[in-house]
Amino acid sequence: MAIGLGLDVGGTKILACAVTDAGELVVETRVDSPRSPDRLLSALVEATDALVALLGADRDSVVGVGVGVPSLVGSDGSLFDSPNLPALEGLPVRAAFAERLEQVAPGRAAGAARWRLVIDNDATCAAAGELAFGAARGHGDVVLLTIGTGIGGGVIAAGRLLRGARGFAGEVGHIVVDPSGPPCHCGRNGCLEQLASGSALARIARGAALAGRAGRVLELAGGDVDAVRGEHVLAAAREGDPAARELFAELAHNLAVGVANLVEVLDPGVVLIGGGLAAAGELLLDPTVAAFAVEDRRGRGAQSVPIVLAELGPRAGAFGAAALALGLVG
Repeated sequence: MAIGLGLDVGGTKILACAVTDAGELVVETRVDSPRSPDRLLSALVEATDALVALLGADRDSVVGVGVGVPSLVGSDGSLFDSPNLPALEGLPVRAAFAERLEQVAPGRAAGAARWRLVIDNDATCAAAGELAFGAARGHGDVVLLTIGTGIGGGVIAAGRLLRGARGFAGEVGHIVVDPSGPPCHCGRNGCLEQLASGSALARIARGAALAGRAGRVLELAGGDVDAVRGEHVLAAAREGDPAARELFAELAHNLAVGVANLVEVLDPGVVLIGGGLAAAGELLLDPTVAAFAVEDRRGRGAQSVPIVLAELGPRAGAFGAAALALGLVG
């Protein structure tokens, strides 16, 4: 049995999992995710040490550690365009993390007992997790969209992660689906992330509430339009509220346009929907599939591409980072 350590860096927490090469979770823990470079590196070492301590006698089975970060990651392990962690821009995480590990535990990151160290984009890690242990198993060509506050993604081509010339491939949230749409932090207008993410759902819902078309959603937000969030829309939709379900349908149409564009370029065997908003389940999936059938010129026939929910949930990034550390995914 070989074990990989997977660290998924979020905005406030690092989820750390020890995973076997068979995809079994051995132990997990969480530590705070500081925003300064020095403290983040210390937190990564802290999370690694916590997992090793929890493993006990199984610690000798560890072969590597992978880290997923919400940022573009260059081929040298440096971070670029990290809007959620701007202080980390340009940080050479792989080299700095290896140095910290070597300082606290000689032999882990160097020498005969060298661990494999991998730093990658968090959504790319999620795709790796689904390929190794989840819904992408058995598929050679896959597109994963992770839909949360924003939209990330990962692309699998011929059974391998598609990385591109600079290691930046898979930024599906920044394909433009409406040039006249809302501005995105990337500098463009109408990106998929601005029209089909959790934050987009909240913005759409606030507009509907102001127009008097989302009464139950507004109630759940305490009557304050500015307090309306995606979770209020989800709660109302689960109650069967027609207006909330219509908001999901609007979001799903935007998502389907983006998916249709990706399908035209990449021709995947399956499209996976993951991330926090995937917890909406059929409330998001059903209208997306229906809208995609209209947008996709292949329609509902034998040549159509299935859209399904990812399987690993909130652990996808950590499991994928572990799979990369184990060398299970290329």
